[in-house]
Amino acid sequence: MRRLGRIRLDMERTLIYHVKMRTDTYGQLILSENDLCDLYLKDPEKTFNKILSEECIQFSDDLNLSIVPNITLYTDPKLTVAEFDDRNQNNWHMPERYKNMDIAEYVLAECKTESELQRAGEELLLFQERDMFDLLKYLKYLVDTMRENNIVWGVGRGSSVSSFVLYLIGIHKINSLYYDLSIDEFLK
Repeated sequence: MRRLGRIRLDMERTLIYHVKMRTDTYGQLILSENDLCDLYLKDPEKTFNKILSEECIQFSDDLNLSIVPNITLYTDPKLTVAEFDDRNQNNWHMPERYKNMDIAEYVLAECKTESELQRAGEELLLFQERDMFDLLKYLKYLVDTMRENNIVWGVGRGSSVSSFVLYLIGIHKINSLYYDLSIDEFLK
């Protein structure tokens, strides 16, 4: 078992470890003790939700961490990439308040006119038929997170701008009703 906390820095805060992170076949980031040290030294205030590591890592009390990350010992699931994707498609990493929100109610409340209500309702039915409400909830979480952190994203791109629902959520800034864009361009 290895202990994290034996980091030595000189007066110029030069990192002793040189880090190269790796990913597995499924794109999951696998961190070593050195990787974790590097991440904490770059941003001591950073919090980590779930970390995969091939090493059993313990944190020294000397580090005075406000939040100790949840480290899971990595084991290769021995699945094909398609099996891995199928197993994880319904695992949306977002706060419970977004998982439990009524996205249809939110979208409809954003509508200001009868024509907006009509269009949003039609699109929501299409999203529901395709079992995409979890995706809409995640997109709402993503937009809120970007706004809270002053992250700039594009005005709109591709066929997604034909979705009035995505406009109401904040994914893009193109009002598809104003430009008379058909939802059929997006949800084919």
